[in-house]
Amino acid sequence: MPSTVRALNEICAVPLPSRMTEAAHVLNGAAKQLEEALLAGPPPAERTPRERASAAEAKDAVRTLRHRFLTRHTEDVYDELTGAGTRRPRLDRLVGDAALRFPGLLPSRALMEVESKRMQADKEGAEIDQGLFVRAVLGSPRTGRHLIDSMLRPTPAGVDLLPEFRRTGTVDLGPVRIERVGRAAHVTMCAPDRLNAEDDAQVAAMETAVDLALLDPGVGVGVVRGGTMTHPRYRGRRVFSAGINLKELHRGGISLIGFLLGRELGYINKIIRGLDPGDGESWRPRTVQKPWVAAVDTFAIGGGAQLLLAFDRLIAGRDAYVSLPAAQEGIVPGAANLRLGRVAGPRVSREVILWGRRIWASEADASHLFDTVVEPDRVDAAVEEAVERLDSPAVVTNRRMLRLAEHPPEPFREYMAEFALQQALRLYSEDVIHKTGRFTTRARADESDEER
Repeated sequence: MPSTVRALNEICAVPLPSRMTEAAHVLNGAAKQLEEALLAGPPPAERTPRERASAAEAKDAVRTLRHRFLTRHTEDVYDELTGAGTRRPRLDRLVGDAALRFPGLLPSRALMEVESKRMQADKEGAEIDQGLFVRAVLGSPRTGRHLIDSMLRPTPAGVDLLPEFRRTGTVDLGPVRIERVGRAAHVTMCAPDRLNAEDDAQVAAMETAVDLALLDPGVGVGVVRGGTMTHPRYRGRRVFSAGINLKELHRGGISLIGFLLGRELGYINKIIRGLDPGDGESWRPRTVQKPWVAAVDTFAIGGGAQLLLAFDRLIAGRDAYVSLPAAQEGIVPGAANLRLGRVAGPRVSREVILWGRRIWASEADASHLFDTVVEPDRVDAAVEEAVERLDSPAVVTNRRMLRLAEHPPEPFREYMAEFALQQALRLYSEDVIHKTGRFTTRARADESDEER
């Protein structure tokens, strides 16, 4: 590894060629040297302190080259990958295509396959390089807007399942179930053993469910709620969500592209901005939008609380609470840093995100978060009333205009560009790895997930 470090530092000492093809060739040569050295040597968990330092220096050198390349060539790369914007690949496809079409710009498929089998603490941190790429794409107003708009297209699963949903009114997606009741599509998160803690599979299922609700013309309003739990502490009770699945993160199963970025750019952004069916040029509004209601039973922690900030009507049982333990977990709470201050004010936002404050539905500050707070046995009735009131064409039009005012697209693009890299760095920071390992040990001792 020391010889590789010297070689990479020598490459970094010379400016990259100005032409993209020549610069890409230099970058590929450097990235290939790095990956060969990493894969030939001991895995991260077995390295000595000196070997870890050498590996970190080598990775930093290649990331510097990637950053230089992207600073100059991001838009040209994106145009080649999308046919100058005529194709609209989803984020995972875009990243995969970029790794193939521009070798060295992103970690190779071979390295990513090795990484996918490792615990989070034992990985090289290749997703940091993916974060660099996504930050560059989203950081350009032209390519960033195109990618965000592309992520508003329906998923293949949503398109394939639409005929079944329209015919039967229900689809079981595993960790998520969607059922049409009258004019409402009830999306129920049903991972009862883990308190609806989200992983990659649940994020994918949620986006499919949101697609079905937005694509079905028989649906006027979407409703999201947590199902009934089998978890020992909450058996028989509804729970909205316990946030990110920290056990899965500890095992290395939470992805930057599919989960942390795909969640925000996918189903949450579709709830806010609607779905683009891709019908071609039209003078009509590009996206299909519908009002959305969320009903919170027991608690909405972490990602569950982030999700609430996307809804038009929020209902909570009086005994419910919300919290965003970002500082405790060590990661960035999605786009909550962008949105929470707008609805609750900057001081409350800092108390919740930086200080770990828990807000109960029964306290005064909860009025910034919830529209309706009722006794737990009245939540069903409150949901029915909300659906009836919101199922109106005039509501849809006014909602569209409110969304433009409250969630302007450019700040979201700029936020997500920086989020792509900052969240990737947090995933591989020592404090996060230590905290997730400690949580997993505590969970194995049968302590409550709620303590997060």
